[in-house]
Amino acid sequence: MHKKKIIFATKNNGKLKEIQAVLSDTFEVISMNDAGLNIDVDENGTTFEENALKKAAEIMRISGEIVLADDSGLEIDYLDKAPGVYSARYMGENTPYSIKNNKILEILKNVPEEKRTARFVCVIAASLPSPYNKTLTARGTIEGIIGYEIKGENGFGYDPIFYLPEKKLTTAQLSLTDKNKISHRGKALHIMKNKLIEIFK
Repeated sequence: MHKKKIIFATKNNGKLKEIQAVLSDTFEVISMNDAGLNIDVDENGTTFEENALKKAAEIMRISGEIVLADDSGLEIDYLDKAPGVYSARYMGENTPYSIKNNKILEILKNVPEEKRTARFVCVIAASLPSPYNKTLTARGTIEGIIGYEIKGENGFGYDPIFYLPEKKLTTAQLSLTDKNKISHRGKALHIMKNKLIEIFK
């Protein structure tokens, strides 16, 4: 089967690597930069689903290609599920994650472990042009706690403070292969991959 080309609506290379690791055996996945698209979609939805669908639909309209987009974030129960859909914009979009992560650790400094529960949520949306004219979504989550220090070099974003008690590691300390098996994005990608294979077969 000829590999179908999919544009993944991201400019984040760390994210693209994770996505290609799951999808590239079946699809040819390229970034917006590879597709020569330099556009920013205003993610003003109130849910991960709304934002992912909006991004996918808008870029599909411009490119005419199959487009996948994701919206993901960190929900910290102690902070009423903040930063949530605002995870990328928390403390300002251009603030380095090292500063954001330190700020969260500072806020939770004296909070006991049982109240540090958190999860990563990822929703992936697909927007398929004619002749399919379909939109699909897939949601994945991973439960953990907010650790007490920044640890690990492998992840990006909030990975270095997201601790998995059963693994005794943060998601930034996992190998890419292990991370893709259990991460919110890995789970959502596997669900979406199966949905796409079903449509294209």
